[in-house]
Amino acid sequence: MQGENPHALASELATRLRAAKNEIVSRWLERISARVSISVEKVFPTEDLLNHVPLLVEGIADYLEHPEGLDDVMSAKAMELGALRHSQGFDAYQILKEYEILGGILFSFLNDSVEQDQAEHPLREYLDCWQRVGEAIEVIRQATMTHFLRLWAEQVKEREDRLRRFNRTVSHELKNRVGAIRGAAHLLQEDWLEAPQRQRFQRMVLENADSLQRAFLNLVSLSRLEGDTRQRRNILLPQAATEVARQLRDAAEAAAVHVEIADDLPPIEVDAGAVELCLMNYVSNAIKYSDVDAKHRWVRVEGEFKFGDTSVTGGLSGELTVRVRDNGIGVPPAARAALFAQFYRAHAETVTGIEGSGLGLSIVRETVESVGGNAWAEFPEEGGAVFAFSLPSRREEDAAAAGTRRPEGVP
Repeated sequence: MQGENPHALASELATRLRAAKNEIVSRWLERISARVSISVEKVFPTEDLLNHVPLLVEGIADYLEHPEGLDDVMSAKAMELGALRHSQGFDAYQILKEYEILGGILFSFLNDSVEQDQAEHPLREYLDCWQRVGEAIEVIRQATMTHFLRLWAEQVKEREDRLRRFNRTVSHELKNRVGAIRGAAHLLQEDWLEAPQRQRFQRMVLENADSLQRAFLNLVSLSRLEGDTRQRRNILLPQAATEVARQLRDAAEAAAVHVEIADDLPPIEVDAGAVELCLMNYVSNAIKYSDVDAKHRWVRVEGEFKFGDTSVTGGLSGELTVRVRDNGIGVPPAARAALFAQFYRAHAETVTGIEGSGLGLSIVRETVESVGGNAWAEFPEEGGAVFAFSLPSRREEDAAAAGTRRPEGVP
């Protein structure tokens, strides 16, 4: 930075700040980690982020000497910090507190430096230095908060758009189901109905009632997913799979389908709302589209947890993958590309007697993508289908629970 010649005290304190930048950052990291549920090494989880934090202290030192404003590099680093905190789920108060901590550390350091200084300086110089440091912290804080709030606003808008889409699709499904139930119920009151017809309309009422129940379960699951992360219900993956199998037991028995949960399903904590929603849709579809010609019909829930490198954080990341495998009728090749589109039913023209709105898979896709995951389908050569979804995880507890070892050479 270029500017007027600084007074002696500002120049001396700026030099000391630069020399002690690593010590200051270390104290800052320790104080932050003591306030949030993130370990020290995760506060700045990559070497790149960790290396640029001392540059913020250098920027404050530069401003102390030449208070014309922080340069674009410092603003960019502060914005990167805002993006990181957004991805880690910090709230605005935590970020404000983070900079309050940094200010306390810097002013404490300056006080110690002044007390050790034998030279006498005019009171005006001391006041100027304290004011400049405060201004520099505020500029960096504003850059961080502005970018954080921009990302937060984009996330809110994306959730609102997704909620509007979901409301439209669910309203459509509920309207159709209620209409079918009302129509069948009115017909059941007619005396002219023969026994076979009466049984048909009774089945129609039950099938549409079951579909309504699944729709309501989706609503409950999504309401948990959209809620505050601190209010979400976490359960172990095997428990989520067992609960879904329990809820679909009657449908599976009616279709003579055996629902099996793999013994080695990773005992990892998952969001109950998101995972039960996905499994409910996958397993119920596998039951509905089982192969009536197969001697043994089955659906199997499998899962695995893996470590891997990620370009997003520049470090090690875990990924949980859950697969629902079946030996059903599969999916025609021409229908596979549109499987996860809204209102699309792959077997609408080839399979009769199966009710559905074509919303389940699109709900699964939006649900897992909203938390950074993916949803897809696989089609083995031997037949049947595999519907899968993945969820990201960077928690050490997940790796320990899954019995997964880090790759060689990774700390």
